[in-house]
Amino acid sequence: MTESSHFHRGHRQPDVAVVGAGAVGSFFGGLLAKAGYAVTLIGREAHVRAVTGQGLRITMADGHEHLLTDIQASVDPSHISGARLVLLTVKSYDTELVAEQIAPFLHPQAVVLSMQNGVDNPERLQRVLQARGLSGVLVVPTAVYVATALSEPGHVTHHGRGELVIGPLQAGESGEPSAVERLSEVQSAFAKAGVVVEISESVMAELWGKLVVNCAYNAVSALSQMPYGQIVAVPAMRDLMDAAVREVVAVAQADGIGLTLKAARAATEKIGQTMAGQRSSTAQDVARAKPTEIEHLNGLIVRRGHALGIATPANLALYALIKLLETRKPGSQP
Repeated sequence: MTESSHFHRGHRQPDVAVVGAGAVGSFFGGLLAKAGYAVTLIGREAHVRAVTGQGLRITMADGHEHLLTDIQASVDPSHISGARLVLLTVKSYDTELVAEQIAPFLHPQAVVLSMQNGVDNPERLQRVLQARGLSGVLVVPTAVYVATALSEPGHVTHHGRGELVIGPLQAGESGEPSAVERLSEVQSAFAKAGVVVEISESVMAELWGKLVVNCAYNAVSALSQMPYGQIVAVPAMRDLMDAAVREVVAVAQADGIGLTLKAARAATEKIGQTMAGQRSSTAQDVARAKPTEIEHLNGLIVRRGHALGIATPANLALYALIKLLETRKPGSQP
């Protein structure tokens, strides 16, 4: 990095802030801190207390362990002040609320990576920030490919992968010199941390590709509380999941996204093989009687399908069943 780059080191203010620092945010924030960037995690009290007291521990998939004792952590969103790179990893249903909370403290030329499930978060985030006069903030859709878990407060366990795909939210935006430079600086910052970042003109297609997989697996995993491998072993479940996939592809194509049924099916099948023991984040939310992101997964497909005149019965069924489960009282069995 040159002295004129966006992400300086050695300042008391953070170079990088992670908002909603759970497993994913703490993992990437931790790697950036290990590379020498001043990083502040904004997260839940228990995690913040652990990081502040003992540092952030990251156990890598290969067994290596990193203990980062100089990383900052706070529950106060004002502590993002000065950060030129912000990693946003909050749940989709909190996007507008958190955007409002951080807006007063965002650097006017900050780059905000929307590292969230679903496809509509970057647009929703940008709408709030622009309404607050932050038109200079660059909101970047980000497809995240990593398997991590927060084993306990202050301890992230990495299970595999760790790449990002970033790109412009609006067509033509990537041709603007300022946007090109800022995306390149994000790529360079992560490269110093050993994280591969691809800059893609079709990042929204990447996000839709992830949405296909989420729509196929998340609700089914939540309803059954079974891992992906067991789910795809049942032929009738494969039929239901394929119906959901076909609906997502139809909606995506009607929305102008270059997603093919062949690619969507291949991605869905691959997850069942390579992540056979994995349960979805929706399954974990349901098991803990917490709100899910279903409104921004199958629910989004139902709403967009209705607007575009496309029938989405499989996604509607999965969406409705999760909404029913969300009415359970805490402590009752799934």
